[in-house]
Amino acid sequence: MTIRVAIAGCRGKMGSEAVKTVCNRDGLELVAALDYKHLGDSLAELEMFPSSLDVPIYTNLTQLITETKPDVLIDLTNPHSVYEHTKEALLHNVRTVVGTTGFTDNQLDELKNLAKSGKVGCIIAPNFAIGAVLMMKFAKEAAKYLPHVEIIELHHDRKLDAPSGTGKKTAQMIAEVREATKQGHEFEKETMPGARGADFEGMRIHSVRLPGLVAHQEVLFGGEGQMLTIRHDSYNRESFMDGVVYCVEKVMTLEELVYGLENIL
Repeated sequence: MTIRVAIAGCRGKMGSEAVKTVCNRDGLELVAALDYKHLGDSLAELEMFPSSLDVPIYTNLTQLITETKPDVLIDLTNPHSVYEHTKEALLHNVRTVVGTTGFTDNQLDELKNLAKSGKVGCIIAPNFAIGAVLMMKFAKEAAKYLPHVEIIELHHDRKLDAPSGTGKKTAQMIAEVREATKQGHEFEKETMPGARGADFEGMRIHSVRLPGLVAHQEVLFGGEGQMLTIRHDSYNRESFMDGVVYCVEKVMTLEELVYGLENIL
């Protein structure tokens, strides 16, 4: 069976890589693109894509769904749009694979209920890189024995949310096996606000934003006379594409929302 795919955010760095990947994978067909700027009737009119790529561009998701009938929507847009896109797709019984982060807890709960009530698959993956998923799994295991933890996540300077979805997800996974504990000196004081990073159940998360970076994270575990560092680096966006394709294929079998690639591997 060929899976009909639509991509939201096709002109972005992740989105354009996903366009190329979907077009080159057997069993997948790119049927539409969603873009907040309607720059032409099809992707073929954009310089960044081959002139043979006759795939229609839409600015309205409902119209896209009605006219092209995708099986799966891949959303690689931004935190301002992703919630509405995902909700709209689920309401129209279109399965969704979401790589955009920035959901609130309330939004996630609502989307989980929508997916479950409609029996529509949805995968929200803070990180599609298999190595990043393993990094999070290993960090959770290490925290059982070394509970003093700090997370440093590093991304390109165009990223809109901080901390990253991967950083937050890592902290949430660690919190499942680590008792909430304040770290550092009891009388510690920030002489410059934010110097110690975000506080998640006593763990600290630090966000670095610089040009030249793609997606990187290290988790530091401190113990008496030792430190363990678990790190993952994505040097290009191709590193995410196997995970994207896996999610597109997997979401066709789901009837609920799954948050995190580690839950379906």
